[in-house]
Amino acid sequence: MTSKSSTRETPFPLVYGDEVIIPVEVGEPILRYFRADEESNNKAMLINLELLKECKDLTRVRMASQKQRMERYYNRRANLRYFKVGDLVLRKVTQNTRDLNAGKLGPMWEGPYCISAITRKGSYELENQNGDKLPSNWNVAHLKRYYC
Repeated sequence: MTSKSSTRETPFPLVYGDEVIIPVEVGEPILRYFRADEESNNKAMLINLELLKECKDLTRVRMASQKQRMERYYNRRANLRYFKVGDLVLRKVTQNTRDLNAGKLGPMWEGPYCISAITRKGSYELENQNGDKLPSNWNVAHLKRYYC
């Protein structure tokens, strides 16, 4: 099993407290298992079980720090756009809004639409030039400012 980059552990020891043994290693007498006796093995297993909670806590800390690093990386490169009510925007043509006969050379944006309301941060209600509201909320990722 390969270790995950976020935890630096394989999933097996985080659940069971010890590393997985490949059946070939059990069947073939190698030096690591040849010298082991049952009493020292039991002591080692008890120590591993006592340290399991600490290992899981360290793993949680590593995962949280990796998520923070990914969030900082995204926020540094994100092109955040905020629109006001009344702004004219273009809506991105998606798979379900695309004209069936448009093909791959069809338009990438449609509109212009007017922002009629801000439902929550980054989500807007749109209406067309006739004043008809569009059926669903649109995310900032699917909108861009319309310049006349």
